[in-house]
Amino acid sequence: MSASPHRITSSNDLPVRLGRFIIREELGRGSLGIVYLAHDPVIDRLVAIKTLRPRLGHTERQLYEEQFINEARAAGQLSHANIVVIHDIGSEGSTPFMAMEYLHGREISKMLEDGERFTPDDVASIGWKIADALDHAHQHGVVHRDVKPANIFLVDDHQPKIMDFGIARIPNRLSETPAKGEATPTLFHDNLLGTPHYMSPEQANGQAVDPRTDIYSLGAVMFEMLTGHKPFEASDTEKLLQQITSRRMLAPHKLASDVPLALSRIVSKAMHRDPEKRYQRAAEMALDIKRHLTLARREQRRLPTDEETSAIVETRRPALLWPLIGLACAAAMIVYARWPMLGR
Repeated sequence: MSASPHRITSSNDLPVRLGRFIIREELGRGSLGIVYLAHDPVIDRLVAIKTLRPRLGHTERQLYEEQFINEARAAGQLSHANIVVIHDIGSEGSTPFMAMEYLHGREISKMLEDGERFTPDDVASIGWKIADALDHAHQHGVVHRDVKPANIFLVDDHQPKIMDFGIARIPNRLSETPAKGEATPTLFHDNLLGTPHYMSPEQANGQAVDPRTDIYSLGAVMFEMLTGHKPFEASDTEKLLQQITSRRMLAPHKLASDVPLALSRIVSKAMHRDPEKRYQRAAEMALDIKRHLTLARREQRRLPTDEETSAIVETRRPALLWPLIGLACAAAMIVYARWPMLGR
């Protein structure tokens, strides 16, 4: 979400202000919500304002208003450098809105869509920070449940930020089950919460989840960043969910030869079908990634060992030997040519 400040404008779709926040411009919109760039005159800073589209049906509006409150409650409990900051939540008339940290950069999903490739070191660096942020959330009783490339924003200095805690499981979460007799929105298809490609097997089965579901989802995100492919692909959601719950995942290094074996094993462990065989805490995953990254960078910087230096000298010796032999022969010929004169 990046944009340069503009003069305040007003149109049928662009409100002048929401609460105390003065709207500058629209940053983007989806089927359910709109994000604006706004100015906070009290703190004198730019913020991103997230709000619902005005023409949602009653059931959808009620559901997503609850998500707004849940997101504010979840993110509001957390304070971490890699989690987006929620500044305020309120309403203007019947329109709820949320004021968030204004970020310069792009979602990882858009970068992947544009064909951008991440180096293994990039993926490791981003992965350990997200794992550390998830561990912070888990310690506060918050399970994100929708970790995916679209919910990870990469700011200009390559620092990741987790966003959108709308379906997070928190201790004081509002009901996530539609009222009896109401239509079930797509989000709750077959009583599932989340995004199918990044769901853990237990989430895909509609079972109760714990922090290990976020660990699986982070592994799936890293898998896609490393290989350029999603872990599982299918023609429809039902087949995709079957693959997630029953099919064995191919290790990342077998799809992309530049993926280090150690990093591939970390991703594979995070994505194990059996939650008991995954990392049990996101902090454990973060620690393994940091160790890998430290060793990889040390390997890149280190000086050659004595054995490696000797091998280099041995390799170069034949190339240096022939000029020396040539010089020796030339000297011998000169001495031989002058030998009669020296004998006189």
